[in-house]
Amino acid sequence: MQRKAFQALLILVMTAMMLGACSPAAAPQKATLPDVITVGVVEPLTGDFAVFGKQGEIGAELAIQDINDMGGIKSMGGKKLKIVVEDAGGTPDTATLATQDMITKNHPTAILGEYISRFVMAASAVTDRNKVILIADALVPQITQMGRQYLFRPGPTASDHGALAYHFVMDTAKATGVSIKTLAFLNEDSANGLANTLGATTAALTDKIPVVSSIEYSYDITDATQIVQQLKTANPDAIISTPYFNDGIVLAKAFKEAGYYPKFIAGAGACGYVDPDSIKALGSAAEGLSMTYSYNPAKNTPQNNKFVSEYKAKYGVIPTEGAGMNYYGAMTLYEALEYSGTNFPNDPLNADNLRASFLALDLKSGPAEETYPSNEIKFDATGQNIHPGVIVMQVQNGQPVVVYPPDEAQAKPIFPNPYYKAQ
Repeated sequence: MQRKAFQALLILVMTAMMLGACSPAAAPQKATLPDVITVGVVEPLTGDFAVFGKQGEIGAELAIQDINDMGGIKSMGGKKLKIVVEDAGGTPDTATLATQDMITKNHPTAILGEYISRFVMAASAVTDRNKVILIADALVPQITQMGRQYLFRPGPTASDHGALAYHFVMDTAKATGVSIKTLAFLNEDSANGLANTLGATTAALTDKIPVVSSIEYSYDITDATQIVQQLKTANPDAIISTPYFNDGIVLAKAFKEAGYYPKFIAGAGACGYVDPDSIKALGSAAEGLSMTYSYNPAKNTPQNNKFVSEYKAKYGVIPTEGAGMNYYGAMTLYEALEYSGTNFPNDPLNADNLRASFLALDLKSGPAEETYPSNEIKFDATGQNIHPGVIVMQVQNGQPVVVYPPDEAQAKPIFPNPYYKAQ
């Protein structure tokens, strides 16, 4: 009797196992999405770099507003974005702490900003550890060479900026019949300054243009008299200079006070000289100075025209580097979120799904491409956009205008510098 009972029980167990094996697999559980998608902005809003951080904050705010006005993330049922802002302060340590604080308190899907390259390099360790997408608006090439898995940079590198500054000087000299036979390089002593100078130096060496002087200085200088004297003694035909903000003001004023100008002073690295705050601080000393930028306020597309119009209406000036980079950075995030909602509908905000979405993007149209200086955004495996876009702006009659490349220019470059006097 017991044997029959055991056999019956065994048959029931085996039948249940067979039925279970033959039944369809359970559908993967769909993740519950938040009411709104939180986007963090961590920028230096106090300290020496605050002018750039505030521009970045404004650019991000306008982008988030425009995304929500477009209907939010349609592939996620129209989910709207919410922006949360944190001050990165003035050092890599404060930027790291601010990033950790942002993640702990607000649990953002992604973070925009940091701006200063050494801030990005430190803070990206935090975002990677917490699996939070970081969309960086800084330029040093090493940022995307550290093996970070959740870091993306839509913008170009500092080396791209330095090379373009060189080609701008040489192409414009040729077009205007001005002879440029020697160069000098001048940069603040950060990784950003060095990378810009390296990009320009590599281009000059390729063309066998002699470099008669290369000077590094601390970005917090208050007197550039000796630097200007060194350059005057070296007597280059043109100077390629990489400043931040305050040092750019000190340098430009020193050139004006000394009455010394080579044939041209070209800025590289997307900081100083040509932004509205620099022009206001420098007055006539800004006239004729140029600077490379990772954003083109003159790009004639519907989305860019909308952004420039909104920015000018609120702040009275055109957006430049910081604002433009965070605007197209946020728009790139928008495209990745839409892709993730379509292709990973069960868990679109999962960091690995979102990372895969960034890597799958090839943007040749849409709001991100329309506000980016080149005509395409596509990331390689390191998170770097393989289609860098850089333009040159110059101060003409007290206003910043795009002068290079020629097919993007609003006006022809003033070349040589208006204060240059032939010896």
